[in-house]
Amino acid sequence: MEGSKRASCTTILVGKNATYDGSTMMARTEDSSAGNFCSKKHIVVKPSEQPRHYKSVLSKFEIDLPEDPLQYTAMPNANPKDGIWGEAGINTKNVAVSETETITSNALVLGADPLVETGIGEEDILTITLPYIDSARKGVERLGSILAKYGTYEMNGIGFQDENEIWWLETIGGHHFIAKRVPDDSYVVGPNQQGIKTFDFVDAYGEKKNHICSSDLVEFIVNNKLDLSFNSSKNLKCERNFDVRAALGSHTDFDKVYNTPRAWFMHKYLSPKKYKWEGPNSEFTPESLDLPWSLVPDHKITVDDIKYLMSSHYQGTKFNPYGKYGDLSEAGKYRPIGINRTNFVTLTQIRRYMPDEIKSLEWIAVGSCIFNAFMPQYSRVNDSPKYIKEVTDEVTTENFYWINRIIAALADTHYSDVMVWIERYQKKIAAKGHEFINKYDKQYQEGNISKTFLDDANNEIANFVKKETSDLLGKVLYTSSLKMKNAFSRSDA
Repeated sequence: MEGSKRASCTTILVGKNATYDGSTMMARTEDSSAGNFCSKKHIVVKPSEQPRHYKSVLSKFEIDLPEDPLQYTAMPNANPKDGIWGEAGINTKNVAVSETETITSNALVLGADPLVETGIGEEDILTITLPYIDSARKGVERLGSILAKYGTYEMNGIGFQDENEIWWLETIGGHHFIAKRVPDDSYVVGPNQQGIKTFDFVDAYGEKKNHICSSDLVEFIVNNKLDLSFNSSKNLKCERNFDVRAALGSHTDFDKVYNTPRAWFMHKYLSPKKYKWEGPNSEFTPESLDLPWSLVPDHKITVDDIKYLMSSHYQGTKFNPYGKYGDLSEAGKYRPIGINRTNFVTLTQIRRYMPDEIKSLEWIAVGSCIFNAFMPQYSRVNDSPKYIKEVTDEVTTENFYWINRIIAALADTHYSDVMVWIERYQKKIAAKGHEFINKYDKQYQEGNISKTFLDDANNEIANFVKKETSDLLGKVLYTSSLKMKNAFSRSDA
């Protein structure tokens, strides 16, 4: 029934000056490929549990790891048959990793630097990077060195985050990469395609303030005739505005229906005044291949904004698959962010204004995001609540993953009838989540707390969410049962 193939995800990164509270925020859905789903759990990995020699399950990649790993959280597969797939987590230095956004390239790039069957992939990256880095920049450097030595068997985008910076790294072919710092006043969206639009090689080969790349990337581009611009400098190391998307990315009809519409919707929601996004004279459309990589939002971005975007099904547009009125000829035309095969989404929020012990939060939702809600959790804890930790491939209502999958499957068919209950649940969980965090933050800062304070806080939050989610299942089940096709009563006769 379940599978581990990944084919698509959606990412949003928000710089510290673009968020409502000055934190950095990074979120990504992990989506399985069509016809596949994967049960996920949340765990805390202690230094004694981290392998000193790592071996991949899906490829022949092996690596010796340092002896001094940090403790960290992760969202691995509940069934380890295909490997760990840690995906998202935060270590005790308050550094986060989100991996990976499966991205695209072109034949010239992949012919010049072929993918490596025995290299690293999404299965491996969090486990071999997160326990060994104390800043986002160090994450880029560590992964870059591993890519150069071992290569990768797939094209991926990876986010690295600390309290001040977020870096986005994109693999180029089998062994190369580019990485760019998210502007502090901006957000970045990533919808399964090579996203960085322009690159400053002067910075990358100089101060490395906002750009880092493989040491031989310019030579790689020149020697393989990958520069497609008419205006690039003769010496690319002097180029400050190199069009990497044209040189290294993809430009296909598939992108227009599967990838770019997701970026378009996120930009339209967060920066509605920056450009004209709809109508006959729009500057960008859902199929535009030149959408911006980053933009300054029209308002500061909240946790709830990100949840809304990760739940997107083109609501408010003619592409909404749940549309009921008007011209429905294009309903369901584009791949939504809030898709049926989302395994989970984690928003990592690192709050530089808080003490180290409570600086980092993980907002976790599982299953299809249209029908679920974010549950906040402190990251520097001894263990995860049973509700999100004790997950297997057995279908049950006793954990967060499976009950959300059941609710979504029931609700989708009767969308209009059950959304009133879904929306009330989502608003209640969202408000209560912020209330819980405000309460525990205050108590922690006032002092005189127990050694298990944060674990107890996480468990109280999980218990509340469990009760409310079970209640939602009851309402959705009742409404869906009334709408069964075999319904009949005496009054129908």
